[in-house]
Amino acid sequence: MAYLNDNYLKLKSGYLFPEIARRVREFCEKNPESAKRLIRCGIGDVTEPLPPAVVAALHKAVDEMAKRETFRGYGPEQGYEFLRTAIAQNDYRSQGIDIADDEIFVSDGSKCDCGNILDILGAQNKIAMMDPVYPVYVDTNVMAGHTGAANEGGAYAGLVYLPCTAANGFVADIPKEKVDIVYLCYPNNPTGAVATRDQLTNWVQYALKNKAILLYDAAYEAYITDPAVPHSIYEIPGARECAIEFRSFSKNGGFTGTRCAFTVMPKSLMAATSDGRFTSLHPLWLRRSTTKFNGVSYPVQRAAEALYTPEGKAQVKGLIEHYMGNAQVLRKGAKAAGLNVFGGVNAPYIWVETPAGVNSWQAFDRILNEANVVITPGSGFGKNGEGFFRISSFNSRANAEEVARRLQTLKW
Repeated sequence: MAYLNDNYLKLKSGYLFPEIARRVREFCEKNPESAKRLIRCGIGDVTEPLPPAVVAALHKAVDEMAKRETFRGYGPEQGYEFLRTAIAQNDYRSQGIDIADDEIFVSDGSKCDCGNILDILGAQNKIAMMDPVYPVYVDTNVMAGHTGAANEGGAYAGLVYLPCTAANGFVADIPKEKVDIVYLCYPNNPTGAVATRDQLTNWVQYALKNKAILLYDAAYEAYITDPAVPHSIYEIPGARECAIEFRSFSKNGGFTGTRCAFTVMPKSLMAATSDGRFTSLHPLWLRRSTTKFNGVSYPVQRAAEALYTPEGKAQVKGLIEHYMGNAQVLRKGAKAAGLNVFGGVNAPYIWVETPAGVNSWQAFDRILNEANVVITPGSGFGKNGEGFFRISSFNSRANAEEVARRLQTLKW
């Protein structure tokens, strides 16, 4: 008899974004004319073409693959040295942060690694995460058997939820109890909030004191415009001893369909064995990577490397300015509609409070049916996301302006 992983049966309904897709598909089938004017601001998928420097690098790499003399087969599972060096030098060492090339692990997405990291972390860890939160953090822990069942509100037994509300600026407070693993995401998805240097310092000090590990998702760091806001957890003294950082080329370089990201695993980061000894996680992550992953393709890694050229950097800057320009348009439109608006300043997401008496999915359905716009209901991100919805600024400027106009036509 073959048995399945019972932990999957604990998952609540469908993953948030497939549920959105289901509702949108049903709407389009019933309303074919309205479907023609549908604008999607739900899933945070980029819309603008790859930067020219990336396209040129891709073409060159593909041409190399067409010749015996320059053909490449299996590459190093942890990433080619040319890309690891470019990342470590440009994102860290040039900023005064001590990160070695071999502490960079290239992957096909930070979403993947946020789940894959559980392979090297024990099931006995007490895990804390923000609420609202990117659903992948919760769901992968459920799949791995790190939680109990969910209650009627969708909260899983065994997890420690850290409320992120308007009262605390959507930045999680340090827990009063001791936890072992903490998921942090700044700039935050879905709220668009950022953590100050002092707030991150408090988290690092907490982690060091409790021998905990911070899983720091910095996928949107390129969107930070405030010079006082840290781009990396490693800007904080002591973070090398307590933090793993995840970054992605999806949102800064437009790689959502190209797939390339990286994880920083400092050699000085330690965790305890079941018998109380401390050992470095770096060789375990290396072993996991070389055992379960065959690496990102050579052309894609050359494309990612091109983002660090002078031309690539300028083109990335242009992409970010485009999307953040959309964010300003959407913020103004939502405010003009009389809605309470957060985010959209150091992040590409606008977090909007629903009108009194309207819950998140009701807001989703109403905006879909009356404005023909797809947003993301806040309740899909957790209990504290109820009463909010997220608008993504990843779109054309014309679409952003049209969405801003349509929001103002809604009569709540």
